[in-house]
Amino acid sequence: MYFVRKLLQRRWLILGLFVGTLLVVLPPAEGLTVAGQRALAILAVSTIFFITEPMPLPAVALLIVSFQVVLGLGPFEAVERSFMSDSVFFIMGSLMMSVALVKQRLDRRIAYLILWLTGPRVPRIVLGFAGVSALLASLIGEHTTAAIMLPVALAILGHVRREHANVHHLAALLLFSITYGVAIGGIGTPSGGARNAIMINYWHNLSQIDVGYLDWTVHAYPLVLLLVPALVAVLLWTFPPELHNVQRALVRLRREVRLKGTLSGTDLQVIFLFLLIMLGWITLSSTLGLGIVALAGAALYLSLGLVHWNDINDGVNWGVVLLYAAAISLGVQLQDTGAAQWIASHVLSFFAVVHMGHGLPLLIALSVLMVAATHTMSTGAAVAVLGPIALQVAALSGENLLAAGFATAMASAFGFMVVASTPAAMIVYGSGYLSTQDFFKAGSRFALVSLLILWGTLAFYR
Repeated sequence: MYFVRKLLQRRWLILGLFVGTLLVVLPPAEGLTVAGQRALAILAVSTIFFITEPMPLPAVALLIVSFQVVLGLGPFEAVERSFMSDSVFFIMGSLMMSVALVKQRLDRRIAYLILWLTGPRVPRIVLGFAGVSALLASLIGEHTTAAIMLPVALAILGHVRREHANVHHLAALLLFSITYGVAIGGIGTPSGGARNAIMINYWHNLSQIDVGYLDWTVHAYPLVLLLVPALVAVLLWTFPPELHNVQRALVRLRREVRLKGTLSGTDLQVIFLFLLIMLGWITLSSTLGLGIVALAGAALYLSLGLVHWNDINDGVNWGVVLLYAAAISLGVQLQDTGAAQWIASHVLSFFAVVHMGHGLPLLIALSVLMVAATHTMSTGAAVAVLGPIALQVAALSGENLLAAGFATAMASAFGFMVVASTPAAMIVYGSGYLSTQDFFKAGSRFALVSLLILWGTLAFYR
C-alpha cells in the first residue's frame, strides 16, 4: 500500500516523463526533424509539469535546460546563451528595483493614492488596479508596469492581513488585475509589447501595408476598453472576496503616510532614479536593451545605498528568474528546430478541412491557434513564428490582411492560463500569493471571455 500511495503521489511526474520518453524514442513524424520531435518532447513534459506542479517550478526550469543539452538540441554554449536573454536580465533588474521601492515604502503612498481615488470597496479597487495597469502598460510596456504595480498591491494586502489572515481571494483579485490588466493594456499601442512591433514589421515587409502608431491605437484600444470591465467581472466571479470593504486598511495607510511626513531626500532619490530608469527603457532600449538598463538601475540603487544586497537577496524570488529564462530558451529551440512551424502548419491545415479557411471563421481559427501557441512560448516568439503563416493563409483565402494580423497579434495577449506565458505573470507569481492552479482557474475563464469579445470586434476590422 505504501508503494501504491507513493506512485499515486508521483503520478503526474511519472506521466510527464513517460510522455516525454515516448516522444523521444518514436520515429519523427513526417515533416519533422529528430531535433524538432525532441523539442516537442521537452515542450510536452514541461507543459504537464507547469500545470500539475509535481515539483517546484524552478526545478522544472532546470530540467528544461538540462534536457536541451542531453537530447542534443544544441551545444551547451548555445543553450546557455538562449537561457540568459535580455528579457531575463530585465526581469531580474525589475525585481531588484521593486525591493528598493518597497524598502522606502513608496508603495504605501501609491497604494493610498489608489484607495483614495477608488474608495474602500473591493470591486472598485479591482477596477482601479485593472484600469491603471492597462493604461500604464499601453504606454511603457507590460514588464515595467507589473514591476511598478506589484509593490502597491502587496502594501494593501499587508495592511489587510493584520486583521484577516485568510485573504487569498483578495490577493488573487489584486494580483490578477495587474497580471491580466497589463496583458490587455499591452494590446493598445505599438509600444505596449514586442508582438505589436513584430506584426507591424510583417505587414510592411511581407504585404507592403504600413500601419502607424495612431492607426494601431485606433484599431486596438476599443478592445482594451471592453476587456478591462470584463476582466473585473470575471475575477469577482472566480474569486469572491473574503471582505468587501478595506476601510481599515485605508485608515492605516493614511495614518502611515501622515506619520512618515513629506518625502525625504532618500525618497526623492529613489523616485528620481526610477523615473530615470523608465526614461532609459523608453529611449535606450533599442540600443542597450531593456535588461541592461534594468541591471544598471539596480546597480545604481546598490551603489547609492538606497537598498542593500541582503534586502535584494531576501526579497527577490530567484526561482521566477530561472523559470522565465527556461521558457525563453525552450521557445528558441522550438523555432530553431522547426517544431513550432510544424505545429502551426498542421493546425492550419486542419482549420481548412473543417471549413474555417476563409472569412470570419478563419480569423477565429487564427486567434484560437495563437492562444494555444502563446501558452507554450513567449508572446513575441508566438507572433514571430505564426505571423507570416497567418498573413500568407489570409492572402491565399482573400481575407483582409489587417484583420488577420490584428487577430493574430491581439490573441497573443491571451496566454492567461500558465505562469510562463509573460514576464509580467512571472513577476506577479514571484510574490508567492498565487499558485499555478489559480492561474489556470482564472486564466481559462478570462481567455474564453477575451476571445468572445475579440471575435465580436473582428467583424469591424473586415
